[in-house]
Amino acid sequence: MRYLLLALMLLLPVWVYAGEAKDLADDPVIERRMINLAEEVRCLVCQSETVASSRSDWSNDVRQIMREKMQAGATDQEIKDILVERFGKSVLFDPPVDGETIPLWIAPFVMLLLGVAALFYQLRKRRQTVPETQLSDEAQKRAAALLNDQE
Repeated sequence: MRYLLLALMLLLPVWVYAGEAKDLADDPVIERRMINLAEEVRCLVCQSETVASSRSDWSNDVRQIMREKMQAGATDQEIKDILVERFGKSVLFDPPVDGETIPLWIAPFVMLLLGVAALFYQLRKRRQTVPETQLSDEAQKRAAALLNDQE
């Protein structure tokens, strides 16, 4: 039993490193090119991650499509065009400004303006509902004495 336990302890480091990921493309140049292109494409599942950093099944599929197209001789722009055709312009992290994507570019500013307007509305509403209190002469003298003691 001891020898079995010892053998398992010696093999543990081998099992730990056995699952380390390797490049999926045979050509490291294509793999590097795919990663650079994947940095420009948004994961539609994760929304805020690039396809290069996302581990979703959708991103894995897109990376595989990119590898296959690159091995077939497609340029980066052709691959982007294919992805935009399939998934829309919002798949790009930096979509072009046109009639279709203008909401993507304007939405953050609109949301900011709405937030500022809501803040001012709430502050004005609170100011109207909180009555101002007037201190009596005795309370004013007491406050002045407390302030003078601290100086």
